[in-house]
Amino acid sequence: MIRTVNLTKRYRDLTALRNLNLEIQDGEIFGYIGPNGAGKTTTLKILATLLAPTSGTAFVAGFEVGKDSQKIRPLIGYMPDSFGVYEDMTVEEYLTFFAAAYGLTGDRRKRIVGDILDLTDLAGKRQAMVESLSRGMQQRLGLARTLVHDPKVLILDEPASGLDPRARIEMRVLLKEIKRMGKTIIISSHILSELGELCDVLGIIEKGELLFSGTSKDLARRAAIGGSIEVAVADRLKEAADLMRAHPLVQGVVLEDTHFHVTIKAEAPDLTFIPEYLLGNGYRLTLLREEEVKLEDVFMRVTKGIVS
Repeated sequence: MIRTVNLTKRYRDLTALRNLNLEIQDGEIFGYIGPNGAGKTTTLKILATLLAPTSGTAFVAGFEVGKDSQKIRPLIGYMPDSFGVYEDMTVEEYLTFFAAAYGLTGDRRKRIVGDILDLTDLAGKRQAMVESLSRGMQQRLGLARTLVHDPKVLILDEPASGLDPRARIEMRVLLKEIKRMGKTIIISSHILSELGELCDVLGIIEKGELLFSGTSKDLARRAAIGGSIEVAVADRLKEAADLMRAHPLVQGVVLEDTHFHVTIKAEAPDLTFIPEYLLGNGYRLTLLREEEVKLEDVFMRVTKGIVS
């Protein structure tokens, strides 16, 4: 659905993007991660046909940015990291205005606006003035605006920026529902833990270069971060922890009151050696649970805090 080939963008002496090669499949949610100034917004603006690349190419739904921009625009919904709202308009008037801009008319426009209000849980605010909405509600309205023409691709730049925890959770639930509608979504964010849960594929960019792309587990493996497993045994807890600490595939063990955490080395093929080793040495397992690798740890491992 989205593909870039050696995509490069320069601003005089500044290279914002350098030979970016991305591939996002139809129906995926792609999480785009990077420090401020890494090139995320530049990428999204190029995909939204708002910025021309210096060199390289980008394709959306098979159409090339630049040559086919007029064909791409009806297929995408773009939500920038900050957007102005129209004063003296109600929520319903705001969405109706944008629906009209996309050529929707009459009963069809009214029906679509109503459906979008229901989908984004804004139906109860349809007569509220846009400027009176909370930050979370305005972000929902911005997302609703991107949906009025039923695009295939959503390009969302920091949609959860500035939201409180409840509003972020509600935004995440809404994006999952939109994915179930068959949309392809590319989303940039600094809220790494939420991207790990929400996205099918993640990409880490720094100084205009894509460092890694893949699932959370792929990224952890390529960043040489081993998994962590929570283990408990029926008795002799400390001795069991000491035994695991000496295993060649174990990177470290942290002993707690009722269990211990085993961090395995990145080269370990899986965690099956842990129960085999403990059972073979006479211990009775009462708990064996794999702990998810934190995306923050991967991010800190592979980035250096450099901007373009």
